[in-house]
Amino acid sequence: MNIDGKNTLACITHIAKDEPSKDVTIYPLPHMFVVKDLVPDMNYFYKQYASIQPWLQRDEIPDSNKEILQSPEDRKKLDGLYECILCACCSTSCPSYWWNQDVYLGPAILLQSYRWMADSRDQHLPQRLSKMENAFSVYRCHTIMNCTRTCPKHLNPGYAISQIKLLLAKN
Repeated sequence: MNIDGKNTLACITHIAKDEPSKDVTIYPLPHMFVVKDLVPDMNYFYKQYASIQPWLQRDEIPDSNKEILQSPEDRKKLDGLYECILCACCSTSCPSYWWNQDVYLGPAILLQSYRWMADSRDQHLPQRLSKMENAFSVYRCHTIMNCTRTCPKHLNPGYAISQIKLLLAKN
């Protein structure tokens, strides 16, 4: 929700006890329809999340009793990506998302998309990148970095978006 003008998680937001007379303003996440009171309608957000196919995609299927192993270096590439809890704080702080949320995926979904692109076990990078080649995916990001400043988990969606842009430039 939006607490004192900042999109954040209510469960981790400190309310100052030393200033009991200070009013705290609490609103639902901005630029989303409100279902009731402080509850935003997240259906469209989760529909966008599903559109990136957020699961491991492989052409080669391993034996049923074997794991798909990753090197420690490859696993480290996922740090700062898999921790996203899809709270939408970053997306609802993004001006591009405010104006184009019906077509722009937004920082949270793009961070999740890069999470699967960076996974060494996934074999569908070209297909994932082809879904990003339009004016309303990564190119709608204007690098304002509101997303990174507001993330309550201290993740960097702006960096993930820049990495997708680099992958697109290379392919």
